[in-house]
Amino acid sequence: MKIIAVIPARYASTRFPAKLMQDLGGKTVILRTYEAAISTRLFDDVFVVTDSDLIYNEIVSKGGKAIMSVKEHESGSDRIAEAIANLDVDIVVNVQGDEPFIDAEPLKKVIEVFGNDADRKVDLASLMRQITDEEDINNPNNVKVVTDQNNFALYFSRSVIPFPREKNVGVRYMQHIGIYAFRKQALLDFYSLPMKSLEASEKLEQLRYLEFGKRIKMLETTHIGIGIDTIEDLEKARKML
Repeated sequence: MKIIAVIPARYASTRFPAKLMQDLGGKTVILRTYEAAISTRLFDDVFVVTDSDLIYNEIVSKGGKAIMSVKEHESGSDRIAEAIANLDVDIVVNVQGDEPFIDAEPLKKVIEVFGNDADRKVDLASLMRQITDEEDINNPNNVKVVTDQNNFALYFSRSVIPFPREKNVGVRYMQHIGIYAFRKQALLDFYSLPMKSLEASEKLEQLRYLEFGKRIKMLETTHIGIGIDTIEDLEKARKML
């Protein structure tokens, strides 16, 4: 299998505009993320996909590989699908552009799913971790996922799922961690399908896959990504170098 990493990189950000071009120890955030993805040695190739000339030039001028988006996109999956449509690739891993401290282990876990999937039952693989704090469980910014007995996703929601009508029945609350690996065809199918009501309501692109019958294999992890969403996050990241 040919496996690539794609880093979708928007210049605009609601909470922290231009965060990917901020300085992080003498290099931009996006360049550090790109180099970190390469250093995992898990991928045959790594690309940044962007709508920004600044980000494109930042990567290419440093000897990296970048692709300019042709269209405006609603989601990361759309942006990636357009970029990889004509690439010879089997598995595509979505790496978050604002997480320069990449942990190779969770990426390795989602990739291994496809090597063990001889019957091709898996369209996507992603991660989840158990949360126990009530505030975390009720926080709509923490997307929850419920799975079947084989850890295929049944539903994702910003709401509390399952609803705890009965206490002490052994329910575990699982937070979705947004690391994905896709079969190329699943991405291309996503790109050609319309947004339906569940995705539109929850503003969760993974629901489009479920609404159209794609199978998402969930793997449990203790991984917590270190993302840069605010100026405070950037200051913390600078101290970690």
